[in-house]
Amino acid sequence: MSQDFKKIVIENSDSIVQMWMSEINSLKQDNYTANISDELFESTNREFVNVIFTSIKNQGSAKVVEDFSEKIINLGWPLSYITDGLQVFRRVSVDYILGQSVKVDSAHISDVMKSVDVWVEPLIRQLVNEYSGSWEHIVSLQRVALQELSAPLIPVMDRITVMPLIGTIDTERAKLIMENLLEGVIKHNSEVVLIDITGVPVVDTMVAHHIIQAAEAVRLIGSTCILVGIRPEIAQTIVNLGIDLGKFPTKSSLRKGFTRALEITNRKVIDLEDNDESIEKMIESLQGE
Repeated sequence: MSQDFKKIVIENSDSIVQMWMSEINSLKQDNYTANISDELFESTNREFVNVIFTSIKNQGSAKVVEDFSEKIINLGWPLSYITDGLQVFRRVSVDYILGQSVKVDSAHISDVMKSVDVWVEPLIRQLVNEYSGSWEHIVSLQRVALQELSAPLIPVMDRITVMPLIGTIDTERAKLIMENLLEGVIKHNSEVVLIDITGVPVVDTMVAHHIIQAAEAVRLIGSTCILVGIRPEIAQTIVNLGIDLGKFPTKSSLRKGFTRALEITNRKVIDLEDNDESIEKMIESLQGE
């Protein structure tokens, strides 16, 4: 009996697709796809229904399902688009088969619904699993990328590097900061590391503890850590909490910290304008002779 129902659906696929498209289009006005262009919405819907029919004909097609779920994720569409579409297909198929039946009773309706479920349920599981797996993979890649950006170490000059920190610092991020600092100091042969906390909104006891640990670790491998970007409110918080930052230099701005870093590495900032005037005076004196 199931094969007979499948034959009806496949042979009348054009009619069923039109019914399915009509219902899906009616959902567009009230759900998550309202802001999607009509052209993209229609083309994706046609691809979706083709995936459904391909799966029914071939009793599942992993490659087609995988490609479609990946496309939906890349478009940024939610999982509910898939589940709603399959539920609509189930309803439309059942209604069409019953509409073609000569005799309709409770047993016949039950047979039709069970047969359609046999096609649709595996497809729901397959699409949901593929979607979830692809989504988790993308989220995992994004998490790695964010971690790499959350504690960057930037070599700005020979033997001087800067680590700008933005946002909240939790235990996991503090561990990453420590690892990046130690690896970066060795890699870039840094004598001075500037930790810039200008973009850190709150410095509490835990955050200060993590920063102190990182600075101490840098000191143990022979480099100097300078904490910069200490705003007045942050300074007041540190004092009120009784946090001791006396073991390493602190500066209110990155510019002041960089100047100090130059001094530590036996360099200094030279005013080129004054230098140009001295050169001009030297040339004038030579010409006068």
